[in-house]
Amino acid sequence: MSTPRPTVPIEGAVTLPARPENLPINPRETALIVVDMQNAYASPGGYLDLAGFDIGGAAAVIDRIAVTVEAARRAGVTVVFFQNGWDRDYLEAGGEGSPNWWKSHALKTMRARPELRGKLLAKGTWDYALVDRLTPEPGDIVITKPRYSAFYNTALDSTLRARGIRNLAFCGIATNVCVESTLRDGYHREYFGVLLEDATHQAGPTFLQEATVYNVETFFGWVSNTADFCGAIGQAPPEG
Repeated sequence: MSTPRPTVPIEGAVTLPARPENLPINPRETALIVVDMQNAYASPGGYLDLAGFDIGGAAAVIDRIAVTVEAARRAGVTVVFFQNGWDRDYLEAGGEGSPNWWKSHALKTMRARPELRGKLLAKGTWDYALVDRLTPEPGDIVITKPRYSAFYNTALDSTLRARGIRNLAFCGIATNVCVESTLRDGYHREYFGVLLEDATHQAGPTFLQEATVYNVETFFGWVSNTADFCGAIGQAPPEG
């Protein structure tokens, strides 16, 4: 039988259906984390597509995230958009002394195809921009990040703590890379992380999605879906 997380009563809490147990959350202590929904990761002709990854599921993910973002705004949930990338000279990406230089498929793709240099994940380019359907509005937060985890070399942690946020609901791309990296880092900073599994998409074979879902559910957090998340936060009493 599922049981809520053991804790003192949470003022203004609603119950989020989740695995391995339901989770009480206060929507105003919750952030919806939208990970790297950029043309690079979700659009034909973007970096992932050019690097040979299957982005066939990205369109459905965009639709679900758009609905969830609107529900979050109505419920008083903080919406945080991340953008992954670097300056046009890629100094922020690190040189050969950085593991990022060796492991980033965007950087490897540009080394193999020099004509793409300055076009993939470079700030100010179409590739770097968020997809048109997911445009931040006043009150939303946009954070740029130079590595997989959004906690690395950013103001994310202090931004969340200043707002009293304790719960992070994750959606975006790629489930097995930037989403999982950030959720894991959040766990070690005492955030309650929830993966919205139907609003994420993996980079690589489908078993990678399954592996991340297993890891989160078993070791690092909770797993839910967009319908249950929107339904739960919609039950929150009005602020005031």
